[in-house]
Amino acid sequence: MNLPVGGAAELDAAAIEGAALRASYLECRRLNAHHGKTYFLATLLLPPAKRPYVHALYGFARHADDLVDERPGPDEHFTRWSREVLANLEWGSTSDPVCRAVIDTMRHWSIPRSYFAEFLETMRMDLTVTGYRDYEALTRYMWGSAAVIGLQMLPILGRVDDSVRWDQLEGYAADLGIAFQLTNFLRDVGDDLRRGRVYLPETSLEQFGVDRQRLARGRVDEPIRNLLAFEIERARALYRSAEPGIALVDPTSQDCLRTAFTLYGEILDEIERNDYDVFSGRVSVGLGRRLQLGAGGATRAWRTRHAASRGTPRAQA
Repeated sequence: MNLPVGGAAELDAAAIEGAALRASYLECRRLNAHHGKTYFLATLLLPPAKRPYVHALYGFARHADDLVDERPGPDEHFTRWSREVLANLEWGSTSDPVCRAVIDTMRHWSIPRSYFAEFLETMRMDLTVTGYRDYEALTRYMWGSAAVIGLQMLPILGRVDDSVRWDQLEGYAADLGIAFQLTNFLRDVGDDLRRGRVYLPETSLEQFGVDRQRLARGRVDEPIRNLLAFEIERARALYRSAEPGIALVDPTSQDCLRTAFTLYGEILDEIERNDYDVFSGRVSVGLGRRLQLGAGGATRAWRTRHAASRGTPRAQA
């Protein structure tokens, strides 16, 4: 069994036609494969016909994030670009090679344009905002940077059956998106500091006697361990809150979600195992473990799809 088919085969499965549109989807797939090792692996566990749309959403988010990280500080370029994106989403046409796939995905799955507007507004905050006073303020940021991406994904993932309401799934999707984002923040404390940002609440830093200067020294001590342990437990609570939602999505999407859920949750375990050192290198789950989970998920996903014998999502949307 060879589950992870290539990009062209995925586009064929989704009945995506036209050279320019196919090239756009392939560029989004490249961004996902290059930047999102865990997300890309999880995406490969979806039916091939669904994968291009997930690549489009991830590729767009990654592209916007890169634009912000490459040009920190007040920047008319990003503001102008984001306005053009929103106008293009409204018009339904664009020359942007990444946004072309996003427009097609939004239209095909009836994803609200407001989710993209919220995401771009949050990304714009990164140009000038370098910290958050409390967890409530950080959550408002994470809603736009992560929760809305979970909401964008819902139509593609689908429901296990019609008895599950979409609004039931929305809370689980938002919690999981925020859990992923908070995990990234904990793993990337060192990298974010080098960009002048701290994504841990100032009230948490104060609670454990930590300030930016202490973080900037890049040496793990007991106050920093206690701070990170506290935030790790906050993230784990979000994972626990989100987990029941996995069983409510379409069975052919569950292995994708479960794999991402497990691998991202295990990043927290790795931070602990690394004695909370988030400064000297990027903590990650080992390749062997990723392959183990991917192989098991691939086998289950293939069996689920084979049993369901579903048609292509494009024909069903």
